Amino acid sequence: MKAEILSCGTELLLGHITDTNATYLSQNLTTLGIDLYFVSQVGDNLGRIVETLQRAWQRADLIIMTGGLGPTEDDLAREAISTLLGETMQVDPQLEAELRKRFSHLGAQMPERNLKQASLIPSARALPNPVGSAPGWWVEKEDHIIIAMPGVPSEMYRMWEQEAVPRLSPYTDGMMFTRILRVAGLGESSVEEQLGALIHSNNPTLATYAKLDAVDVRITAKAETREKAELQVLEMEAQVRQILGQHIFGIDKDTLASVIGTLLQERRQTLGIMESLTGGLLSGMITDIPGSSRYFVGGLVTYSSELKAQMGVPQETLQQFGAVSEETARAMAHAVRQRLGTTYGLGITGVAGPDKQEDRPVGTVYIAIEGPQGTFASQRAGWTSSRSDNRRRASLAALDILRRFLAGSLTPES
Repeated sequence: MKAEILSCGTELLLGHITDTNATYLSQNLTTLGIDLYFVSQVGDNLGRIVETLQRAWQRADLIIMTGGLGPTEDDLAREAISTLLGETMQVDPQLEAELRKRFSHLGAQMPERNLKQASLIPSARALPNPVGSAPGWWVEKEDHIIIAMPGVPSEMYRMWEQEAVPRLSPYTDGMMFTRILRVAGLGESSVEEQLGALIHSNNPTLATYAKLDAVDVRITAKAETREKAELQVLEMEAQVRQILGQHIFGIDKDTLASVIGTLLQERRQTLGIMESLTGGLLSGMITDIPGSSRYFVGGLVTYSSELKAQMGVPQETLQQFGAVSEETARAMAHAVRQRLGTTYGLGITGVAGPDKQEDRPVGTVYIAIEGPQGTFASQRAGWTSSRSDNRRRASLAALDILRRFLAGSLTPES
């Protein structure tokens, strides 16, 4: 089955919102074994929507529309489908009753313009919307299927998962399974080089993607059943893990911070951070994870040397080695661990740019971790990106070093 996604909304073309619906649907179609060939965006204009639908009708078996199901004049998805198929919309009494009942439960009278949300054409069946007022459409005609769903992501996700996917299952000619392995500490080209001939595998297929926080290795297999596809993926995954080893930190939606949180929580251990060049960004990544208060005691942003000294970094260390040094990073890790009483202390200092500091070039970063097993320190250098990018890279490098330290793959030096 060949599919096309059609996202309706002038706000998409103006760049006011990002089309996260298309991304979500693309990932889900892959899992269902449906081949997605095209993704289109079109503004709130009936003629252009119909024209785009006609093009999709010629080249796809399945057309998935999002947006344009609201009650206003510029919500034109229903009208466009009706025009495409040459069918007339009529208000469905049952849908109208359900719509009026919904407004009544909200203590409001339904505006008459909302009545068009209760409309159907002969080829369409309504898709219930448990979290919004706009039902979707499931249309079957001439060996084609059109699925129209709301543009609001929370409504679309629920409708897709609960209503559309079960109806699509009989039309799929196989199932796909995908596993994403998340890689840190290697660039995309290095990952591809190490994987060698595996990159050219056919089924499962293997592809790499450079993301802001990692390199993703995506393994996808297609088989008669989901179970068989999953087995093929797991066999390939074992080979990839054998090659990349500790560089793989998680799967699918894992982040470095979430993996660290799991390790600390399982061991009932705690973490404190003293950061300089990252200015709270590192602590922010840790606290992005729900439940992080169970293991993250707190972070100290000691941007100046004076505050570093006040928080426990020896004045002699700062004077002898400078604020940007391995010795100072070690002292920061020790000081925050002592001050906050945590299992682990992490210190990070460096030069974010655009100017060098203490004769240290932009991109120089020192990271240290102190724990019950000792201390590990690392220097990273050579980043010449923007200030914000250097801060982000430094934070991610610190998280990766902490992950490895917790996993036992880094040997404490003292």
